[in-house]
Amino acid sequence: MSAPHLLVRFRSRDTRSGVTRETLKSLAAELDVTETQVVHIALSKLAEEFLPAYEHDEGPLTSAEVSAVRKRAKAAMPKGRILDKQSLF
Repeated sequence: MSAPHLLVRFRSRDTRSGVTRETLKSLAAELDVTETQVVHIALSKLAEEFLPAYEHDEGPLTSAEVSAVRKRAKAAMPKGRILDKQSLF
């Protein structure tokens, strides 16, 4: 089974939204990879920048959920006198 193909039309000059075939060839030579690999590298970088790395959650917590978290956190916090306190700000 062969992988799907993609037709790429190159620009007549380099712009922010496209490159010439010569630029692709230069990148491939500079990186010592094939032209196809240059395209994969570029698309991978775009995916990292624009696509979320995690699934969307259910949104903000409700007041009841925040209260429950605070109650559990308070129970888990150490008790007693503060011996030393530091702040970054």
